[in-house]
Amino acid sequence: MDKVRALIVDDSSVMRKIVERSLRQAGIDLVEVREAGNGAEALGALRDGPVDLILCDINMPVMDGLEFVRQLQGVENARGVPVVMITTEGSESHVVQALSCGARGYIRKPFTPDQVKEHVIPVLENHK
Repeated sequence: MDKVRALIVDDSSVMRKIVERSLRQAGIDLVEVREAGNGAEALGALRDGPVDLILCDINMPVMDGLEFVRQLQGVENARGVPVVMITTEGSESHVVQALSCGARGYIRKPFTPDQVKEHVIPVLENHK
């Protein structure tokens, strides 16, 4: 698998580090990791250049993950970039809503590196 530039969006800095570590433990070769604390910050982070993968929490202040995914359609550097939602939301409606907004997958918190591998690698492979 090619080297991956990832954007991790979560209002918890600890969770962003956990996601990064889980990606590495899942065997994903991260060449660059950008972080954002909410959807608005993530949109700003995309101005620094394109990424290959976005992992995004749903529940965040300022701009939640669903609104972020909706707004990605208008960001030139982000068109077609796969988004995997990471959420504590257990309801099926949140998952369906995320997928209908453009997300390509989701992972429920808490998660293991094996679950990250199971859900993220196919998304990356289908994107190439």
